[in-house]
Amino acid sequence: MTSQSDITAMILAAGLGTRLQALTHNKPKALVELNGKPLLQHCIEHLIDNGFRHIIINVHHFGEQIIDFVANHLFNAEIQISDERDLLMDTGGGIVKATPLFKDSKAVLVHNVDIISDVNLKALCQQFLDSEDDAWLLTQDRETNRKLLFDTENQLVGWMNKAERQYKWVDENRAALRQVQGPQLCDFKEKAFSGLHFFRNDLFAAFEVKPQSVIDLYLHLAKTKRVVSVPIQPSFWFDLGKPEQLQSAENYLKEHAK
Repeated sequence: MTSQSDITAMILAAGLGTRLQALTHNKPKALVELNGKPLLQHCIEHLIDNGFRHIIINVHHFGEQIIDFVANHLFNAEIQISDERDLLMDTGGGIVKATPLFKDSKAVLVHNVDIISDVNLKALCQQFLDSEDDAWLLTQDRETNRKLLFDTENQLVGWMNKAERQYKWVDENRAALRQVQGPQLCDFKEKAFSGLHFFRNDLFAAFEVKPQSVIDLYLHLAKTKRVVSVPIQPSFWFDLGKPEQLQSAENYLKEHAK
């Protein structure tokens, strides 16, 4: 069974919060409140409820506010800060920078701070540790312009932005095949990324510490590693990047309060 030392949780909280502009001009997105509680607190408490006792938080935008918030709250977990206040590393670079903090864990869960859900992370954690995969990207069937592309074995093969007709591929031969045959003749499954993913603790250790997208890193890793889609169907899942999404989540949580 999973022990507290088997897996680390990392909360990505360094973003600029540009989609929440009016709410983030004097605070980080992580401290924007949902039903009177900061998003970061929602996230930390969900992780603790799922058995995580080692949590890393990366910070940049108003990073000192997050550091102070953590210092002034007694959470039942060891919480470390990965400091990006001098240079924002983007999602991939932030993970690479924090990799030394993963050394005592077997695996890592990354959780975007602006995602709230009731996903059973504890169960998924054990399943990932029992698997032979290098990374799990938790995915959903929902409408979004940006999709991850997977083959019939759920292995990552590409990424696309429908609105801008942009594609990135693990294997450029697949890109050529799709161009010749057309998308309908290629067995690619389009999945929406949930902002939640698991990986082995040293998976990103060989990458240079610099600003870079985690999706770009996964596309590179998928050339030689098992990077797979694991579908989730939680009772609720919200991306809280926009004010109207915050309101929807607030309404839902109030309606379903115990």
